[in-house]
Amino acid sequence: MTTATPAAGTADGAGTGGRGRAATAALERFAVLWHRLPFTTIVVLAILVAGFVSGALWHAAEHQGAFTYYAYGLPSMEHGRWWTLATGPFFALRPLFYLPMAGSFALLAGFAEWQLGTRRAIAVTVGGQVVSTVAALQFLELCRHSGWEWADRIAGTLDVGFSGGALVAVAVASATLRHPWRLRLRVLLCMYAGVAIVFVGTLADLVHFFALVVGLPLGHRLAGPVRATDGRRLSLREWRFLGCAGLVLLTVAELVMWLLPGDGPFGSDDGVSLSGVEILVLCVIVVPLLNGLRRGSRFSWRCAVTLGVLAVSQALVVGGLVTVARLFRAGYDGHGLALFFVDNLLWTVELVLLMTARQAFRVPSRRRRRKLFRPGPDRAFARLLLGRNGGSTLSWMTTWPQNAYFVASDGASYLAYQNHAGAAIALGDPVAPDGSGARTLREFATMCENSGLVPCVFSATAETVAVTRDLGWQHVQVAEDTLVDLEHLQFRGKAWQDVRTALNRAKKDGIEFRLVRLAEQPQSIRDQVCELSRQWVGEKAMPEMGFTLGGVDEAMDPATRVGLAVDAEGVVHGVTSWLPVHTGSGTVGGWTLDVMRRRGNGFRPVMEFLIASACLSFREEGARFVSLSGAPLVRSCERTAGRAVDRLLDRLSSLMEPYYGFRSLHAFKAKFQPRHEPLYLAFRDVADLPRIGIALGRAYLPDAGLKDFAKLALRRQRTVGGGVVVDRSAAGTPR
Repeated sequence: MTTATPAAGTADGAGTGGRGRAATAALERFAVLWHRLPFTTIVVLAILVAGFVSGALWHAAEHQGAFTYYAYGLPSMEHGRWWTLATGPFFALRPLFYLPMAGSFALLAGFAEWQLGTRRAIAVTVGGQVVSTVAALQFLELCRHSGWEWADRIAGTLDVGFSGGALVAVAVASATLRHPWRLRLRVLLCMYAGVAIVFVGTLADLVHFFALVVGLPLGHRLAGPVRATDGRRLSLREWRFLGCAGLVLLTVAELVMWLLPGDGPFGSDDGVSLSGVEILVLCVIVVPLLNGLRRGSRFSWRCAVTLGVLAVSQALVVGGLVTVARLFRAGYDGHGLALFFVDNLLWTVELVLLMTARQAFRVPSRRRRRKLFRPGPDRAFARLLLGRNGGSTLSWMTTWPQNAYFVASDGASYLAYQNHAGAAIALGDPVAPDGSGARTLREFATMCENSGLVPCVFSATAETVAVTRDLGWQHVQVAEDTLVDLEHLQFRGKAWQDVRTALNRAKKDGIEFRLVRLAEQPQSIRDQVCELSRQWVGEKAMPEMGFTLGGVDEAMDPATRVGLAVDAEGVVHGVTSWLPVHTGSGTVGGWTLDVMRRRGNGFRPVMEFLIASACLSFREEGARFVSLSGAPLVRSCERTAGRAVDRLLDRLSSLMEPYYGFRSLHAFKAKFQPRHEPLYLAFRDVADLPRIGIALGRAYLPDAGLKDFAKLALRRQRTVGGGVVVDRSAAGTPR
């Protein structure tokens, strides 16, 4: 009992402190919103306050007696209630509508205020609400006495809500986005407004329609200096997106007619909408078609075209039958005929779009690709080009057997890549003669577009990033190369104390450094190296990584140099492997550190000894530098706080640190006073990152399965929840 009381008190105190911290965090988030989005915050609060004061939060506003005095519509304008244009936006028709109304306004207007600034967002949102509402009411005024039943009915209704202004705001803010996000957002807005006005047709839908009629064409003018200026032609990917969007629109239209039967501008959907079984069949057909169209599948394109042809043919047949019925006065009343033809007109537009974009859908099936595509060049050809052209510190990794090769049209340059999860991950810079790397990258991007692959370049240098930036790509730093210049290298001064101590202690303990070709060593040495590697892998929660991280198999390559720390009894205490860095014309100007393994109970500062000894040996051979390689997800300087991608990578680095020690590795390399060169991931846009992330996971962990990831998650939970400290190995043994 005496030990339980403090624990309970501690728990209570922790709970109180937790609530206090949660309240403080909530206040801080509100302060951020108030600072960045004051207009959006005020409007959302005003909507909630107006609903509370009027009782509309719990009683439907449309059933209140005062509804006609604050709701906008033609009846209000006819009675001189012009102020309803200002009061109506702060209410919702029913209590259940308040959450989606306030939430959608916060999302759309908040995005616009974030992109445009507060003053411009106020002008666009308030002005857009007034203009779209007045335009809708004026349209109804012109049409309500024309015999159009829908116009007569809608002209007598009232509505509330700020959705018109929010849609104008987001339509204008879309002009600030880069491709392809600008196109995607505008297509989604048009799909929503188009389906709503054609198949539902309320006063709100009419206001939304005119909001986009006003906002989209004037977006570039109203967005001001923050508008995006990249006005390039549509890429193959964007044509594929349009084809998918059209098919989604047609499917959603059928779902809307089935779920929300009504009488819209083009008549009732009775006899036009599909049955539940037909809707299910349509979805079963459309879902795989969408995936195929997204990838540029030729087969999926043909199936979609067939659907379009059937729909258009049906419309032509029905149109012919109606014409015949009228000629013979068969008494056909034309019920739902207009909506039927509008529905099939949309199929006609989709068919025309698919035919126009047919060049974007030429990706053959996997089986056909295996028959059509010739095998790529082998590793020997890649090594020949690498020796002739030279490359970066990572270029030797492109010759590893897991990679495929894209050879440029000149036949003298290549990019190594791996294909996982529909993404082609190019490794490092192009291996190309001077001046032709940009062409290789452009041709690689084109090949990926034509093959339905997501292109990206991993561990690219700043030079390659500059080329991809011209292609409209984005980039994020994913690692940092650590380079040690050898020409004036001297282990003098306080900064080199650990290195000097390791060298002196090795000499005292009789530890010998050998720089060898591992494949040429006696079997006893090779067995010890393999055993060290197995011990290191066995201590990890996850399998050994690949892609840019080699192992003993790569160290056995005759072109790879291996550093060994061997004592007088022939016991190997540590091993490092070094990959050649070709600088052109067949010369090797430097070496890149790859494998680092040490004996757990052996010579403790063995890594410092091995790396320092290798640097001295390479300098005597005439090498200019060594690269200690880049630690993934680590960098010396702070990331840009405002970028979500950077924050995500920092979080991922923290999660992976207990298992692979990337930060410990980076800190260890700092002992050798290296200079740092950033390495980047270059990609088309943020929408590609989920697929790229999956592909990188498969490239780095090709042997990992669900069991391994479950084990990692469980171990992570125990570490965080139980306060367990994970052993990250001693300094100097991060790998």
